Amino acid sequence: MTIETRATALRAHRKSVGGDLSGRHIRSSWSLPLFAAAAVTSLVVINAVSPDADAVAAEVRAPAAPVPVQELVVAGTYSHTAERDTFTATEVPPPPPPAPAAPVAPAAGVPDPGTAQAIAFSMLQGMGWGQDQFDCLVALWNKESGWNVYAHNASSGAYGIPQALPGDKMASAGADWADNPATQISWGLSYISGRYSTPCGAWEHSQSVGWY
Repeated sequence: MTIETRATALRAHRKSVGGDLSGRHIRSSWSLPLFAAAAVTSLVVINAVSPDADAVAAEVRAPAAPVPVQELVVAGTYSHTAERDTFTATEVPPPPPPAPAAPVAPAAGVPDPGTAQAIAFSMLQGMGWGQDQFDCLVALWNKESGWNVYAHNASSGAYGIPQALPGDKMASAGADWADNPATQISWGLSYISGRYSTPCGAWEHSQSVGWY
């Protein structure tokens, strides 16, 4: 069979089955999806191995965590505050000095019976004051008069064991104020109670300013 005869027979067969006799190449139905898949795969491979891939990639960084403020106090004098880019020092005023301790009167002991101090000790007990208040009273009136019922301050006019100013103020405790230690002590304790609350309050004031 010649080539021409074979071509004629082939065209006749295609015509009999409804084929295209134009002579064009007919693509199969699965060829186009296969071509598209191959093209996408090639692009992915090119981007994976391209040395310029990092040049177009955006750098992503996590936001920096805030740096907390730190404060340091050194020896109670300066306060230092440190942040990320700054450092400041602020002077802190020193604490106030502690209050001076109250003066402590020396121990007076137990007074001898029949003395002015024994009278005073008995009166203090009646007022509810103890040995500590008696110690303060002895120290106070030792300084003022030495417990002398006739003590007289010529410059001020103060008189007696409690150094009442003027002396006749003690008449409110008794007419014998000028020579009776009990009358003078009674007036003196009343004065101390009303003005300083206790003999130790009067003693502390006297130590601070020189008088009571």
